[in-house]
Amino acid sequence: MSGAHARSRGAVLRSAGASTGKADGSAGATTGKAGPKADLGTEITASLVVFLVALPLCIGVAVASGVPAELGIISGVIGGLVVGAVRGSTLQVSGPAAGLAALVAETVAEHGVAMLGVIVLGSGILQIVLGVVRLGRMFQAISLAVVQGMLAGIGLPLMFSQAYPMADGKAPGTPIENMAGIPGLFADILTDRQAMIATLLGVVTVVLSFLWKKVPGPVKKVPAALVAVGIGIAVAALPGVEVKTLQVGNLLAAVNVPGGEQFAGLADAAIITSILTFTVIASAESLFTAAAVDRMHSGPRTRYNTELIAQGAGNTVAGVLGALPVTAVVARSSANVQAGAKTRLSRTLHGLWLLAFALLLPQVLALIPISVLAGVLVHSGWKLFAPEEFPKMWRQDRGEFAVMTLTTLVIVATALLEGVLVGLAAGIVLAALRMSQTVIRQHVEEDAAKVVMAGNATFLRLPKVIEALEAAAASGRPRIRLDLTGVTHLDHACRNQVEEFTAQQRGNGVRVELLMPGPVKPVPAEAEPDMPAPDVTPGPGAEWFYLDTRPLPDDYLERRPLVG
Repeated sequence: MSGAHARSRGAVLRSAGASTGKADGSAGATTGKAGPKADLGTEITASLVVFLVALPLCIGVAVASGVPAELGIISGVIGGLVVGAVRGSTLQVSGPAAGLAALVAETVAEHGVAMLGVIVLGSGILQIVLGVVRLGRMFQAISLAVVQGMLAGIGLPLMFSQAYPMADGKAPGTPIENMAGIPGLFADILTDRQAMIATLLGVVTVVLSFLWKKVPGPVKKVPAALVAVGIGIAVAALPGVEVKTLQVGNLLAAVNVPGGEQFAGLADAAIITSILTFTVIASAESLFTAAAVDRMHSGPRTRYNTELIAQGAGNTVAGVLGALPVTAVVARSSANVQAGAKTRLSRTLHGLWLLAFALLLPQVLALIPISVLAGVLVHSGWKLFAPEEFPKMWRQDRGEFAVMTLTTLVIVATALLEGVLVGLAAGIVLAALRMSQTVIRQHVEEDAAKVVMAGNATFLRLPKVIEALEAAAASGRPRIRLDLTGVTHLDHACRNQVEEFTAQQRGNGVRVELLMPGPVKPVPAEAEPDMPAPDVTPGPGAEWFYLDTRPLPDDYLERRPLVG
């Protein structure tokens, strides 16, 4: 974990502790103050704003995931009515997320839409179990570099894959193939008038998404995605325009409850792997979003374990209905906060508005151009990619920058799970190397070669330790002094190497003075005549040490355990 990450998390936890008076920051109201007062009018207004943001995103994510648009709306309804009703996070809003679109599309292509319900159901149950055993905060231990690399690795392929629907085309397949096909896509756009119109609608959507907040006056409070959808519907209705529009069917007919054949697929290792992948990614995305949303407001802090159970409940219901997986979504959550919401009512009501709109006005959805929804997702992909984070990470910590970049590249080149695993492994290796900072100073005097060690001596630094010991032996001096009293951690590998070296050199007639770390109570010389009494004040990290120039007794380590 980088120092910046530690500081960021520390700030969140301190804020939570100050608000709750509890160590884990999981309680609700601010200490000594009443909880936030709900203004019904404000809550309803906020819910409508969130609904307007969520509607195009739900549909766009479904289309990008390769499933019917109705399933995206169903997941949005579940995110509001199920997840939103649980007391986990007050203002965080859940629904189908663009970050999982590529993973869902890959899963659907490999296993079919019918198996998606079983995978999402399994992920939901597993999330509930993780929340019940209080492992919600475990996901906060993931390195920030891995998380940012994961988001960038999701966002970059998402942008390239949605470039094709922006032109009413179909993406070739893998992220690499999509990137390689961009020149050909441009050539097709220039020769097809309808594709050009669709592309312009998508480009206008992306531009509006970036610039709409800079529009003066109250009009900027209207979601940019909704404005883009309105423009798209108007253009699509013009004579001579034949861009592709969304095909929406019966919401209830889209429900696909998994049957016995689908559950039999749980015997397939690939299905189990998909369940674990969905669980890790969805949980991490939801809980990291919760931390981000907590920084946006001063109300009750997120109960991480309860929120994980809430997300699990949502995904369990989504799985039963055969819908898309549910996660917390930053775009909807930030819109909820900015609209002035104070309680869970707004996020719950937004699910109700989604349900009512899909049931009562489905014909309106069929007017929306697909290229507009693709433009919304291109903007979401850019926000996930967050290119400004790479130079920022480079300036802050180049080791973490390498982990972040590696995670992104592996995800783009292979798949999400492989990239995250590689990133986690790289993060662990980086942390281990930094924790294994061993300082070794050596110099040779007239009759002695001295080696002084400090810091953490672990197996990762074993080659450096061996090199120093061999140099001391090669000096040819009749006495070697090994001072390890400044070592704060001495693992078994390094300790064993030092002891073997000492025994070997003493067997060769060299006088070896070994000063080992660790608190050891002094024992009177008369009590143990074979052991010398302590004769020097110990260094840092040790109360006493023994200076012994003779071979070690066989049971010395049992009587004088080292503290590593």
